[in-house]
Amino acid sequence: MPKILIIDDEPGILYSLETALERDTTTVVTAQTARLGLAAVAKEKPDAVILDVRLPDMSGLDAFDRIRESDPRLPVIIVTAHGDTETAIEAMKRGAFEYLLKPIDLHQLDDLVGKAFELRRMQATPTLFGEAPGETITDTDQIVGRCAAMQEVYKAIGRVASQDVTVLVLGESGTGKELVARAIYQHSKRANKPFLAINCAAIPEALLESELFGHEKGAFTGADRQRVGKFEQANGGTIFLDEIGDMSAPTQAKVLRLLQDQQFERVGGSTTIQTNARIVAATNQDLQAMVAAGKFRQDLFYRLNSFTIQIPPLRERPGDIGPLVSYFLSTANRKLEKSVRGLDAAALAALEAHPWPGNVRELQNAIRYAVVQTVGDVLTPGCLPPSVRGGLMARPTATLDVLALVADLLGTGSTDIYRQVTQSVDRALLTTILDHAHGNQSQASELLGISRTTLRAKLQVLGLSLERHVRPVDVGSVPAVDK
Repeated sequence: MPKILIIDDEPGILYSLETALERDTTTVVTAQTARLGLAAVAKEKPDAVILDVRLPDMSGLDAFDRIRESDPRLPVIIVTAHGDTETAIEAMKRGAFEYLLKPIDLHQLDDLVGKAFELRRMQATPTLFGEAPGETITDTDQIVGRCAAMQEVYKAIGRVASQDVTVLVLGESGTGKELVARAIYQHSKRANKPFLAINCAAIPEALLESELFGHEKGAFTGADRQRVGKFEQANGGTIFLDEIGDMSAPTQAKVLRLLQDQQFERVGGSTTIQTNARIVAATNQDLQAMVAAGKFRQDLFYRLNSFTIQIPPLRERPGDIGPLVSYFLSTANRKLEKSVRGLDAAALAALEAHPWPGNVRELQNAIRYAVVQTVGDVLTPGCLPPSVRGGLMARPTATLDVLALVADLLGTGSTDIYRQVTQSVDRALLTTILDHAHGNQSQASELLGISRTTLRAKLQVLGLSLERHVRPVDVGSVPAVDK
């Protein structure tokens, strides 16, 4: 269960934030002075910290520096009144996760805390590789596989992790590119420094450059204050650029310069900023084909391609189905408090016969689905998702609806059928899941088997709002406090 520490000397703010953030899946710890907060960091080992910059016994900047000395990878969210933004920006330059202005928007805070927890999990959870772990190994993420292609992946990670070079990880969606990136980071010389992950496909093109490089106040409409970007925050650490093939040409040019000189300017700024961040990039696209088509810079491709790791799709490693099932079954048992012992031969045969277009992620979701469905201690074919057991006709109404939509689009002469059908399915699916989860993004992403970042990106693409799904609460915005 993730834990958050709130350090603020205002009892009203502490109460409001604790009420808003505490739930069955989150523990909240509070402290009213910097010294008590520093003691709580050492004792409670929180996964994120909310830190006010105005405290009675110590400045927020000094408190932040002490926290960084104790745990340099702990995400710290700075909370500040308008008069303290310079201090907050300075903390961001030194590695703070983000800062918020009072009065605090609780929805924005909840979203930031979720991102901070995910970052903490990625940094702190060991990523192992090889055989499936035993039941006693719980606080790890595992790259499971024993086929020859996966053995080459392990060797490549071992060769490059300690070398301070850029790495490009290639593979289809769902093959485990993020796990490979984390393994490289955790076995590198920068393992005690920050690890930041950016999904370039999940952030609108107009905002990605600002997210990576930061911006100056007034750089564009809505830029009401200076922002420190991820490359500045990741100084000394590692930044993972997922789906780098989705970057726009201007952003590609700035990333190329950063790779060459470790220098950049914030959007709207002229001051050159020096950084020292290692880049691990990943994509499911064919970058060479994109270069040939003029959609990706050739010089950037050569810079990224200095060391490449290719992850094979699951359909090319059928011998790994068994070990992966064992690992995901153990994980699902633990999370769902079940005690499923295994699966019968027919269920295993169905899993081995499936082509797995969604790769390892699809298999993980299928096992979790089966564990939820089973009423015994052994998984049978009937517990598996219909798409895996070949039982799509078991739901004729949903299938016919999709076919009818396709027929209608064909009748209108549409040339954009794939996008329209997939967006229609996504809209129905996400609306149903968010209603079930009362707008809770963490719960919804867990049920869907996707990250919160991917969920937010899909909601934005579909133009869906969370407001209609959120269960009403009595907690409003935290009032500003004049200190």
